[in-house]
Amino acid sequence: MPPTITAFENSPDRGKGQARDMRVRWAFEEVGQPYDVRLVSFKAMKEPAHLALHPFGQIPTYEDGDLALFESGAIVLHIAERHDGLLSKDANTRARAIAWMFAALSTIEPPIVELTMAMLFERDKSWSAERLPMLQDRVRVRLGELSARISGADWLDGAFSAGDLMMVTVLRRLNTSGLLDEYPAIAAYVARGEARPAFRRAFDAQLAVFTATARS
Repeated sequence: MPPTITAFENSPDRGKGQARDMRVRWAFEEVGQPYDVRLVSFKAMKEPAHLALHPFGQIPTYEDGDLALFESGAIVLHIAERHDGLLSKDANTRARAIAWMFAALSTIEPPIVELTMAMLFERDKSWSAERLPMLQDRVRVRLGELSARISGADWLDGAFSAGDLMMVTVLRRLNTSGLLDEYPAIAAYVARGEARPAFRRAFDAQLAVFTATARS
């Protein structure tokens, strides 16, 4: 049986490919491996059965035989280590790709998440007008540093890798912010990732969950 991952029963982003199961779906598509999806409601995510898989009551989770994993980065790394396509066989290149996965999640994503949460949930606060520019500037610092790295290159370290997969999914969280437009090299980098056939298959699969829910 193929591995099973969990995803939102109702897509909070209305099928725009932002939920973190997108990263896992994309990884499976890149390595050409089948997978099953179990949809969970927000209520079910906080119940004991799901908490046994993910102690923080989120998605995605991954189940394959006796192995259960949580955290999208850990799941993508596990897939990449088991199947060809996302990590080089060269030890040094492989290590650098894993470093970029950590950079995406630990260095680039936190200020982006803080900004997007503020834009979604704090705009009506009296202090939002002062705080938002500060959060935007924190993101700009990281985008400037990343832009210097990616300028003139298709991918972060030669060929496309799990590091790029993780970085593109993180950067896509800025799609509606306007900030990517300030960094053409990064905008082009994200577009290259989105143009990959494996990305499109994963995106369509996640979108199908929302469209099916909307029709029901």
